[in-house]
Amino acid sequence: MKNIPFLDNWLKRRDLARGTAVFGPGAGGDSETEGLAELLAECELLRVRAGDAGLELDDSPASLEALDQLTPRWRDDPEELPWLGNDAGLYLGSVIVRTVPGAVWHLWPSGQPVVRLASGREINVVEFGLDWAVNGAPELSQVYAEVSEL
Repeated sequence: MKNIPFLDNWLKRRDLARGTAVFGPGAGGDSETEGLAELLAECELLRVRAGDAGLELDDSPASLEALDQLTPRWRDDPEELPWLGNDAGLYLGSVIVRTVPGAVWHLWPSGQPVVRLASGREINVVEFGLDWAVNGAPELSQVYAEVSEL
């Protein structure tokens, strides 16, 4: 696809298609919740890019710190950037769900996956992942630290 400056600017202003949406029957049973968690934890592109850098993502808080230390080569590819940011947010959410007591995946009516903490607070992890991929801040490990203290 050709680089069309006015179109790039228009898309940025419209803030189109930020993240993942999940749609399904929505019965909400335990097996469905587990299936959703597995689906959202795939983060294939992020895992491949991390692997290319010699980092194996093990779904631990330490892996978030390691991700924060990677050289952000993905910023050189504007087409890959939103996909990688989306994966980073889903990976952050997966680490939170697996390690923070009471944290679960929840779907907004729009299909947007968020992490719901035991307190009821909802964290839009995909938004944090996109900000991390584009700007490098906030760091994924910082978001995790703040969430794990709530």
